[in-house]
Amino acid sequence: MAEKALLGPIPQTDPRAGYIAQQSAIDCAISRVLEGGSYILGREVESFEVAFANFVGVAHAVGCASGTDAIELALRACNIGAGDRVFTVSHTAVATVAAIERVGAIPVLIDVEPGTYTMAPHELSRALQVPHTGRPAAVLPVHLYGQPAELSALCDLARANGLYLIEDCAQSHGALYRGRPTGSFGDVGCFSFYPTKNLGALGDGGMVVTRNSALATTLREIREYGWRERYVSACIGMNSRLDSLQAAILGVKLGSLAADNARRRTIADRYDSGLAKLPLMLPKRRTGSTHVFHQYVIRLAERDSLRDWLHAAGIGTGIHYPVPVHLQPAYRGRLAIGPSGLDVTERAARQILSLPIYPQLSEGMIDCIIARIQGFFSPPSQVW
Repeated sequence: MAEKALLGPIPQTDPRAGYIAQQSAIDCAISRVLEGGSYILGREVESFEVAFANFVGVAHAVGCASGTDAIELALRACNIGAGDRVFTVSHTAVATVAAIERVGAIPVLIDVEPGTYTMAPHELSRALQVPHTGRPAAVLPVHLYGQPAELSALCDLARANGLYLIEDCAQSHGALYRGRPTGSFGDVGCFSFYPTKNLGALGDGGMVVTRNSALATTLREIREYGWRERYVSACIGMNSRLDSLQAAILGVKLGSLAADNARRRTIADRYDSGLAKLPLMLPKRRTGSTHVFHQYVIRLAERDSLRDWLHAAGIGTGIHYPVPVHLQPAYRGRLAIGPSGLDVTERAARQILSLPIYPQLSEGMIDCIIARIQGFFSPPSQVW
């Protein structure tokens, strides 16, 4: 391919390109922190917490060490623990379920909608009607791939059943549901700043957001050993602090998040147009929502063959996620599953493929990717 020779390998994601795009401002922020001498929590973290809370449209944001910790902190702050039931999905990063089990709660896995891959409200409704051992405590939907879950129905079900709603927003920074940011609907919203996220650090980090002042106070205590005053634990806590370097970097990158998300949507539109006539399923956009395309996920039965075809041309892809949580060795056979089973989840895992998508993906790269996929379905005719 001429495009391959011209462009070189195309990664599925490229956090280094995001750094280079704002290198001067990020380097300046890093130097400011290094010279300031405060490296854990402190003013940089406080400043970013305020900025991020304003971005989400809530009163409080509490920085922590990772997205997984953000979910654990949220559960602990809501007093969810041993034997409590938390309704979530299996089509997600294992971190979602791992955090639930870390507090001793029981994950109950609900199937997803076939078009959006987010929690199916009608399946949650069915699960809530089934008697369970343990206290039903929370609904934890995942806004997967940058697509908001069906929050109106999920919020209604949570309220009607006296459950907390905890949003897993690890892939939905800036996504909107009916004009409001994800993270602003539930009792608590949980974000990850892993480097490949739409808002990614140059290390690890997370954030918990809430409108509830009492929950915010509890979150701040739990993230640092349960301290209300230094070295005195008022409650059982943990060590999960956002460091100042990452907060400063994220503060810089937050300023470009809206533009970066707009670029992701433009890339998604290009894919939609270029792949529209091919025999594969393209991403669905929920009506009334703004998708931020953390991933652009197509679906086809010949997934593995297409992945090999693209790899041969130097085009990277991903599978998010190849093995549903309930089928992974550490979890198989021991997790609670909703009454309808997880058929949609299992079928999707066999067919999904994530194409390259990040703001710095060039027009030439997009053309190359589209042409290569088109070639998979229309190989050149042989000459005899």
